[in-house]
Amino acid sequence: MYAYLRGDFSYKNASQVYVDINGVGYEVNITLNTYSAIESLPAGKLFTYLQIKEDAHTLYGFFEKEEKDMFVLLISVSGVGAATARMMLSSLKPEEVEIAISTGNLKLIESVKGIGKKTAERLVLELKDKVGNKSSSSSQSWSKTVNNIERDAVNALIALGIAQKQAELSVKKILTAEPEILKLEDLIKKALKVI
Repeated sequence: MYAYLRGDFSYKNASQVYVDINGVGYEVNITLNTYSAIESLPAGKLFTYLQIKEDAHTLYGFFEKEEKDMFVLLISVSGVGAATARMMLSSLKPEEVEIAISTGNLKLIESVKGIGKKTAERLVLELKDKVGNKSSSSSQSWSKTVNNIERDAVNALIALGIAQKQAELSVKKILTAEPEILKLEDLIKKALKVI
């Protein structure tokens, strides 16, 4: 019904924003990713999804269209409601969710609060083909990110006085065991523990 809203952000917190459009305030539920993007903005545009139930009309807003599209895809799965989808998109970026589903990374999906093994399996089963078409380009950018993180982690370890060969081996060991690591500092800490 509403594709997007553009207006002043008259109030915002980590889960909601009020969008003032010509004196009418729309209460919009948001993810942490969207909150991070709009936190310092006085106004802007949010892509929206209106969920209509018997007892409520709830408006969800997203800073990027990709996040809205992923939200709509997630709630299309039986047993995954708007609250669960919003939690997923607060914990992971849309491209991380896409890659986790297309690669069948149940461990990463289950790491989201409120998602158990059965729900994670259902998400992968029902959405793998739908995200598979788009994920080849995402996988390329993801593998580029992993390669950059790997290189940066090795360089950081060398700067700390660790031999290059040892640094490379420890970083590879961690990335093989935990391919979902996307934060440089986490990778460096874990690599230091296995040296």
